[in-house]
Amino acid sequence: MTDYVSLSQQSQERMSRLEDWLDSIPAHKLTDIRPASADASFRRYFRVTDSNSGKTLIVMDAPPDKEDCEPFIHITRLLRSVNVNAPDIITMDLEQGFLLLDDLGNRQYLDHLDESSSDDLYRDALTALVNMQRIQDHLPPYDKQRLQDEMGLFEPWYLNRHLGIRLDDQQKSVLDSIYDLLIESALEQPQVFVHRDYHSRNLMLVDKNNPGVIDYQDAVIGPVTYDLVSLFKDCYIEWPRNKIEHWLDIYLQLTSIELPADRHQFIRWFDLMGVQRHLKVLGIFARLNYRDGKSQYLDDLPLTLKYVVDACNQYDELTPLLNLLESTVLQHSEAS
Repeated sequence: MTDYVSLSQQSQERMSRLEDWLDSIPAHKLTDIRPASADASFRRYFRVTDSNSGKTLIVMDAPPDKEDCEPFIHITRLLRSVNVNAPDIITMDLEQGFLLLDDLGNRQYLDHLDESSSDDLYRDALTALVNMQRIQDHLPPYDKQRLQDEMGLFEPWYLNRHLGIRLDDQQKSVLDSIYDLLIESALEQPQVFVHRDYHSRNLMLVDKNNPGVIDYQDAVIGPVTYDLVSLFKDCYIEWPRNKIEHWLDIYLQLTSIELPADRHQFIRWFDLMGVQRHLKVLGIFARLNYRDGKSQYLDDLPLTLKYVVDACNQYDELTPLLNLLESTVLQHSEAS
């Protein structure tokens, strides 16, 4: 069924089990298995053709010793209950960690966003986001510890491992104070359903009920601006500030969530949330390279850092972070 070469023995055994499982599914004759995508976890995705219907479907391979499929299944049902276009789950084998899903296609937003398409595509994405934020469920909270742990990746993986920078005690104190500021801002916001990676690589351009939404298994209840940051301060594509604020105004028109009457306060939440997310992402992208061998994420570090610096230049309370970056990271960048 496959023509793969250079797979490890373990991968070959897993692929053989996957093929046997696909062959055992009634009412489907599944052939032509090929890679569809991979993400930053241990999950892999394959596209298969159902010879009976001519349709393509997606197989999720989530090794049960490394990935728990239950959150994906639960959140899929939540999303579909509010008319968000998450893939339908056709069948599953949780003991082996295999799921067969509808295929939302391979047209990522990232490949189709430009000046002429962005308004329409982002309005669709905002409509889906507003629907998602209606979900009421006992998902894990995006609490102080989780926010802190995420930003805690920045120093060891990005500063220490990637750049070879070691902070002194005073610099560590500055970073801790900034973390406290960012956490306070996040927790004072209305807490809603948060996808956590609502960006252009996880939104698929589809003909009906656009967009298709994927990679949502880590959803939590958290700050209202978090997914807006993922969407508009996307680590893979950059937009002018005036366009971002225009799209945020559209969100404010669409949402039914009770938000502060002061637009400035909402924008401040958005920007500080961005600093929290992007400090985390700098650490994650570095870790993906050094720990997991996924070097492609290093290409996205400069834009991610730029978002942090831009926010620091907008808010006086972030000046200590800007000074820290200028004396360490930015100095290092200029030298290299």
